[in-house]
Amino acid sequence: MTTSAATQALLANADRYYVPVYRPRRIVLARGAGSRVWDSEGREYVDFAAGIAVCGLGHADPELVATLVEQAGKLWHTSNIFVSEPPLRLAEELVAASGFAERVFLCNSGAEANEAAIKLVRRWAAAQGRGPDRRVIITFQGSFHGRTLAAVTATAQPKYQEGYEPLPGGFRYCPYNDLAAVEAAMATGDVAAVLVEPIQGEGGVLPAAPGFLAGLRELCDRHGALLALDEIQSGMGRTGKLWAWQWDNAKPDILTLAKALGGGFPIGAMLAGEKVAQTLQFGAHGTTFGGNPLAAAIARVALRRLDSADIRANVERQSAALRAGLEAIDADFGVFREIRGRGLMLGAVLAERLAGRAGDVLDAAVARGLLLLQAGPDVLRFVPALNIGDADVAEGLAVLREVLKDLA
Repeated sequence: MTTSAATQALLANADRYYVPVYRPRRIVLARGAGSRVWDSEGREYVDFAAGIAVCGLGHADPELVATLVEQAGKLWHTSNIFVSEPPLRLAEELVAASGFAERVFLCNSGAEANEAAIKLVRRWAAAQGRGPDRRVIITFQGSFHGRTLAAVTATAQPKYQEGYEPLPGGFRYCPYNDLAAVEAAMATGDVAAVLVEPIQGEGGVLPAAPGFLAGLRELCDRHGALLALDEIQSGMGRTGKLWAWQWDNAKPDILTLAKALGGGFPIGAMLAGEKVAQTLQFGAHGTTFGGNPLAAAIARVALRRLDSADIRANVERQSAALRAGLEAIDADFGVFREIRGRGLMLGAVLAERLAGRAGDVLDAAVARGLLLLQAGPDVLRFVPALNIGDADVAEGLAVLREVLKDLA
């Protein structure tokens, strides 16, 4: 790809001024519409990444844009010292849509939502008379819960934790999809909660086995522990239901959200069920920007649109189309070991001979006009907008076919 001097200067500035924690592809994205984006050189891309499952309604959705503009002309920020209507309405609508919650804590990101959940668990356990040594939270190998210090400790992947020791105590790790291991880990009587993703995203797009979440619910009830579900990536309609826990009827006590909740505008939320709704009293937690009227106004539209029959039908149809396309590519070139996930949260595990080359696939895809994600070195991750159209899916698969044909 040829790159203009202006784009090269922008990329040089990124190299110069950003803390070097990222390694972005060498393009500069300039605008988007639906499931298409264009870079600063005018090149067009099909977007199968959606900002890491954030842009659930695609780019520059007209209703989201209109809502943002309207709210921007009214009120931007008040803090939680005062009440404004958009976040109050959003909290009311989240409770109604949740199927379990009584109260909501609004914040700015998924990591903040999980931090709030961790603090809520600990505070609840303290209120039950449990000492600090009986407030353990079980999480799972391969999980990802965020980058703050407590959230990264909950994230049972050493690569995210190395160099940040000493890590906070009070976490215990179990193998994912292993109920027997969880039962053994709870036998000591010191577990206050289980925190789990219904589908592990960064861990390789690995879904909970049928009955696993329901089994966790039963174990938590039996041992007097809370069930906290991290639906930051799997929620908001991505799996074909508004919440992924609904597939296993595993109603949680706590649910964390972010990503598609804001349709691209930063927002997070922690939903609290009956057992814990009154736990965090005045001064127990807080945030400056949480419940921002701009973010809340947009999230209200995103929630209404993503919790619709049209979106559910499209997720089902495009999930089938993506799976069929990936299976056809594999039939021709033998590039995948497994295609897994649910709805529009899919992972294609590369064959042994391509192990470790997910990054190479992403580079080659960008060069041909397709934005993809990976989930570790061996898994291609597909999390497009939930309203992605037939033509976008077909063209994206055609580009991926050529990329994998060359690599194979």
